[in-house]
Amino acid sequence: MTAAERRAVRVAFAIAARRTLADPGGLVVSGVFYLIVVSALSAVWRVAADANGGALVGYSAAALTWYIATSESVTISLNIRMIGDLGEDIGSGVVAVELLRPASVLWIRVASELGRAAARLVVIGPAGVGVAALTVGRPPSWPAVALAVPAMALALTANVIAQHAFAASAFWLRNATTAWFLYQKLVFVLGGMLIPLEVFPGWLEAVARALPFQAMAYAPARIAAGHAEPLLLVGQMAWIAGLALAARAVFRMGERRLQVVGG
Repeated sequence: MTAAERRAVRVAFAIAARRTLADPGGLVVSGVFYLIVVSALSAVWRVAADANGGALVGYSAAALTWYIATSESVTISLNIRMIGDLGEDIGSGVVAVELLRPASVLWIRVASELGRAAARLVVIGPAGVGVAALTVGRPPSWPAVALAVPAMALALTANVIAQHAFAASAFWLRNATTAWFLYQKLVFVLGGMLIPLEVFPGWLEAVARALPFQAMAYAPARIAAGHAEPLLLVGQMAWIAGLALAARAVFRMGERRLQVVGG
């Protein structure tokens, strides 16, 4: 990536973040939805932990609340329709027009989505800290919370890049609805957004840990729940590198297809 392309990516991120922060109505809606989801899910997990003697698969009731507050923050901050929206842009020819620009379509779009997600997280993150603190008190470990902050940024990055890789199926299918539906379910379940991976049977937990989706919700959530495990961040960075290569390869193949058959 050239210096000019890197500058274009930074500008795209900044513009998207500013526009999102300039829409207080949208931020309020996201924040209220987040609080409702976190309050409901964390209450369910606290009941389950209490019924199991105060802890569940190594997580206390309080830790589960911090887990859910974090896992939901890094998923609700994102545009849930991102794959579908990008698929529509590919199918309608919008992306074909964007290919005429000198900067990479993929990385400009990734930067824009990350800018929007980061702006939402600025609001949702503190709200999650507040609801968890009011409900169960301080986090299990302050050092772990500090480590969870970069883990959340890495989770957003991995998720956005992966969604672009999935959405690229629209270069061939002209529609990414199926890819969107499949992707969301994978993140919700195998990504650990709704359920800590330790709850799964051994074989399914091993499968989930071997897939990139755990880097998008489980990693920061487990850390925030009191498990200061730096290797989780290393895993996230490794998955980001792999997903970036995959997304770039798929987009290049898709772009070549557009040039051959027309946008």
